[in-house]
Amino acid sequence: MEIRLSEIKALDSEKVIELYRRNNWSSAEKPIELMKALENSHSLISAWDGEKLVGLANAISDGFLVVYYPHLLVLPEYQGKGIGKMIMDKMEEKYTELHQQILVADGRAIEFYSKCGFVKAGSCEPMWKYNGHDHD
Repeated sequence: MEIRLSEIKALDSEKVIELYRRNNWSSAEKPIELMKALENSHSLISAWDGEKLVGLANAISDGFLVVYYPHLLVLPEYQGKGIGKMIMDKMEEKYTELHQQILVADGRAIEFYSKCGFVKAGSCEPMWKYNGHDHD
């Protein structure tokens, strides 16, 4: 297995939707909106095993002070192989000088992001209005 990373924003929607479905993310239920969101991200990093999309992450940023990482997904059978870390390292390389890097993590993702250097934001509490069902 040789994984390559790409910063190309034009992705095959079928491959992207399959990645989201395989990870049980509710955004797969809104494919048009999901693809527009990814295409309009400040950054989009995808991971490939040959022609197979095995992971991706996106960033939303003002480009100067703040970056938010809303999505990081890796196909279940590829998880635990360092692909997510490779993707986050690439994001860190791009955004390391920014004042604030933000994400929301739950479940097993908390341990992963801790290993990537993220810490709980002091006494801040994550708050949102959410129309999905995958974080109940």
